[in-house]
Amino acid sequence: MTDAPLAASQPSIVVGHPRDGSSLHMTDAARARLRRRYAADRRFRLAGLGAVLFGVMALGFLLFTILSSGFTAFRQTELRLEVSFSREAIAPDGIVDARTIRAADWARVVRESLQARFPDARDRRGARLVEALVSPGAQGLLMDMVLADPALVGQSRTVWVLAASDIDMVVKGHADRGVPEASRRVNDRQLAWMDALEKDGALRLAFNTRFLTGADSRYPELVGIWGGILGSLYTLAITLALAFPLGVMAAIYLEEFAPRNRLTDLIEVNINNLAAVPSIGLAVFLNLFGMPRSAPLVGGCVLALMSLPIIIIAARAALRAVPPSIREAALGLGASRLQVVLHHVLPLAMPGILTGTILSMAHALGETAPLLMIGMVAFIVDLPSGPLDAATVLPVQIFMWADSPERGFVEKTSAAILVLLVFLLGMNALAIWLRRKFERRW
Repeated sequence: MTDAPLAASQPSIVVGHPRDGSSLHMTDAARARLRRRYAADRRFRLAGLGAVLFGVMALGFLLFTILSSGFTAFRQTELRLEVSFSREAIAPDGIVDARTIRAADWARVVRESLQARFPDARDRRGARLVEALVSPGAQGLLMDMVLADPALVGQSRTVWVLAASDIDMVVKGHADRGVPEASRRVNDRQLAWMDALEKDGALRLAFNTRFLTGADSRYPELVGIWGGILGSLYTLAITLALAFPLGVMAAIYLEEFAPRNRLTDLIEVNINNLAAVPSIGLAVFLNLFGMPRSAPLVGGCVLALMSLPIIIIAARAALRAVPPSIREAALGLGASRLQVVLHHVLPLAMPGILTGTILSMAHALGETAPLLMIGMVAFIVDLPSGPLDAATVLPVQIFMWADSPERGFVEKTSAAILVLLVFLLGMNALAIWLRRKFERRW
């Protein structure tokens, strides 16, 4: 009788299976707290999944925007003209040599060809409007043709010449023809001439080889990325030549030979500070050593210092992943510490070191701010022939084009970003391939 009230005062116990969220000796309050924790866990996982999906959609939208804006840059509008290489404009003195051809009035040759094609454009305003249909690069094209074959002087040839950027934007649909004339860069008279050319089959879109083989220009239809690619290759070559041996040697010393004391701890803490070196590059490489500004040599030195932390950390992780039994077996057979590292540990760690090196080079390829700090923002119209020549790199060239107001540069900027992404994806794919091919599981 005395136990009945005590039993009634005990909390209710539900016997169940642990998978059901309940177990032996669990009260109702504990079960409620457990359900709340499970609900919070589900909400957190849904929030994380939503964040990942949002990031993927944002990245997809960004890539779609760049692709839709830039893929048209690989095609360029051309006009077909009947060009008369008159002696009066090219060689008025009757002497046809390279010097005379280069000094000829090629603007007159283009203007006369356009006026012959459009007789209604002989007034002053019409002449200016019809000349605006053709890129200034047409003059260089005609000059190169005559330099290659001086016998053209005095003859006529049908030539496809580059259209101006504004005309190119209209043909590609980047400029709206339906807006009022005052809001367009191409007026109604020029649109009528374009329609006439298209009707006659004298207007076409051709593959833009100049964009892949040329250097920078002030005209959007004449720009190319090959100069930036060459500058990037020279800069990366200098970066790799400096950062790889220094990074690997530093990693070997810190991981295999350095004693554990305050000095090595200070070195390890300050390794990451090497990433903050643009101002050091400006002060040391340019001002103190007097290196040429805007040269790949200086850019490679600065990027080498910025790449060292990545290479050192990756190399140390790869060395640390080699089992101690390898070292102990080599030491037991009489090898020295240096022989153990060079003959056994380093070859086994090399795949991981190469992976980290490739990733650091990909990181260096996309750098812009350090190179802006040391002056690699020069307007370079010639292709660099070596690491000491003035050059730019692809990310800096993208930065410069993005700052230009012409609509044609928007297209070229997006196309250059696509090319840079291809290089970065290729380097990352190479790193993944190397890791999978040479990785060893212990």
